[in-house]
Amino acid sequence: MKKKIFTGSGVAIITPFTKDGVNFEELGRIIEDQISGGTDSIVIAGTSGESATLTDEEHREVIKYTVEKVNKRIPVVAGAGSNETVYAVELAKHAEEVGADAILAVTPYYNKCTQNGLVAHYYKIADSVKIPMIVYNVPSRTGVNIKPETYAKLSKHERIVGVKEANGDLTSVLRTRAACGDELYIYSGNDDQILPILSLGGLGVISVLANVAPKVAHDMCQLYFDGDMKEASKLQIEYADLIDALFCEVNPIPVKTAMRLMGYNVGELRMPLSEMEENNLEVLKKSLKAHKLI
Repeated sequence: MKKKIFTGSGVAIITPFTKDGVNFEELGRIIEDQISGGTDSIVIAGTSGESATLTDEEHREVIKYTVEKVNKRIPVVAGAGSNETVYAVELAKHAEEVGADAILAVTPYYNKCTQNGLVAHYYKIADSVKIPMIVYNVPSRTGVNIKPETYAKLSKHERIVGVKEANGDLTSVLRTRAACGDELYIYSGNDDQILPILSLGGLGVISVLANVAPKVAHDMCQLYFDGDMKEASKLQIEYADLIDALFCEVNPIPVKTAMRLMGYNVGELRMPLSEMEENNLEVLKKSLKAHKLI
């Protein structure tokens, strides 16, 4: 059995900006609020953190800053994904150098690759470092889906320990669990599937919801682990409207907007992301108010 990076809720944390770069002061405030809110891991510089529009220097700086700010209180998972394997290796090495506990690497996007290519890509990254890796499968964004038999091959590498699964296919999760057992831990990549994936042996979630409701995401997992399925299910259902609102436009547009409404100085979204459409903004505001978040 491989060592677990974290169990419970890892926040897919947003990146607050100033007009000139990253707002590190506000990032520090958000990190502290996450830790005090019960978040089990900080996932920094992932796609929810607008990694695609971070400069290389910013990407490295936010990881280093987060590792130092968290100071080993909870695990830090650093985004190290790219559609260029060599660059992904560079990011992974940097994350290890500055003290990240693990890396998260999305499947190569746009140029895509075959299933064999995925194995070669991830093995190359994992071979370059000594810290564990979580692969990230989100075919709606990347155009490529990792198959259960491919997960079985990936799970044979000692440092490929988990997957953030966001393909929405619970049958695929079931088959992956059957193929890999405890050699590949599964985290839900969709907040509306936290409990279903936990019920199939998942370890938790890498969550957008946790940005605005860290205690809810943590408690949902902890209640399940404590055997209180009724209360865990109650939270999953109770917050379904907010989860839907946070994904009514492309992530992270709604969640950054929500955090701005909650009083965080997150700055503007980076183009090509744009501000929310008025009708969707009203839906988001209504849901935030219903849950007493604004």
